[in-house]
Amino acid sequence: MPDPSTQLTLLQASILGLVEGITEYLPVSSTGHLILTAALMGLNKTPEQQQAVDTFNIVIQGGAIAAVLGLYWPAVVRMLKGLLGRDGPGLRLLINLVIAFMPAAVIGLLLDDLIESYLFRAGPVLLALALGAFFMVLVDMRASGRFGLWRKHGSEPGIYDLSPRQALFIGCMQCVAMWPGTSRSMMTISGGILAGMRPAQAAQFSFLLGLPTLMAATMYKLVKDLYKSHRDGTPNMFETLGWAPCLLGALVAAVSAAVAVKWLVAFLSKHGLLAFAWYRLALTAVLGGFIWAGVVTIEPPSGVGSPAATEGGGVIAPLEWREKTGGSAP
Repeated sequence: MPDPSTQLTLLQASILGLVEGITEYLPVSSTGHLILTAALMGLNKTPEQQQAVDTFNIVIQGGAIAAVLGLYWPAVVRMLKGLLGRDGPGLRLLINLVIAFMPAAVIGLLLDDLIESYLFRAGPVLLALALGAFFMVLVDMRASGRFGLWRKHGSEPGIYDLSPRQALFIGCMQCVAMWPGTSRSMMTISGGILAGMRPAQAAQFSFLLGLPTLMAATMYKLVKDLYKSHRDGTPNMFETLGWAPCLLGALVAAVSAAVAVKWLVAFLSKHGLLAFAWYRLALTAVLGGFIWAGVVTIEPPSGVGSPAATEGGGVIAPLEWREKTGGSAP
C-alpha cells in the first residue's frame, strides 16, 4: 500500500505545475527551478517519493504540450492538411519538425543513462546554467546585428520557410540541452536565431518542436515508471503521489505554460535574450548558494533507468536526508 505521507498535497502539485509551466518554454532551464522548488518543499521523504517526483516533473509536461497544441492549433491543422497534399508550407513545416526532432530522439535513447550518470551533478548543472547565460549574450548580440552578417529586415525565414538543413541545425542544437541545466528552449531558440530567424519566429519554431520532443520524453518516462512498478510490485507514480495532485499539476502547467508562451513571443518581438542571460546568472548564484549551504544536493538517479527529466531530473535531496541515512542521497 502506498504511504499516504508521501503523497503530494494539492498545493505542492500546483506549485510544481506552475513552475514547470512557466519555465518549460522560457530559456532559463526548468531543471534548476524544479530542483529548488522540490527541495525547498522537502519532497524527499522516501526514495520512492523522490523518484516519483522526478517522474511527476516529466509527466506534467503533458500540460505544457496541451498549451502549445491549443495556441498553435492552426499550425497543427496546416501540417495535417500538408499530409493530405492540401498545404505545401504545412507539409514543409511538418518535415522540418521531424528532421529537427530526430537527433535528440536518437541520442537520447542511446545516451540517456550515461548523461544522467555523469552530468546530473551539482558542478555540471551549475556550469550549464552559467555557460548558457554567456552563450545567450553572444546570440543576442548576433540577433541585434552587433557582430556577424545579418539578413535585411523582412528576408528572415519564418516557421514555414526553413530549409531542411536549417531544421537539422536547430535539431542538433537541441541535443546540447540534454546536458542538465542547459534549457531546451534556450538552445532551440538560439539555433533558430543563428539559422537566420528573428527571435519571435525562432521561439515559435521552438514551441512546435517541443511537441514531439516533450511528448516523447513524457511517454518514455511514464511507461518506464509504470513498467518498473509492475515488475517490482511497487507503487507507481500516481499511487505514490496521488491521482488528484498529478492531474492538478498537469492542469496548472497547461494554464501557466499558455501564459508564458504568449508572453515570451511578445517579449522577444520587442526585446532580446539579454534579460534571460542575467536571470540565468542569478539562478546559478542562488542554486549554488543552496548547494554550498547543504540545503540542496543534485545526484544521478539511483540505478540504471530511474526516472529523470529530459533537461533535468534525478534525485533532489536536502542535507537532512544525508544525515538520516549517514551517507549520500539514494
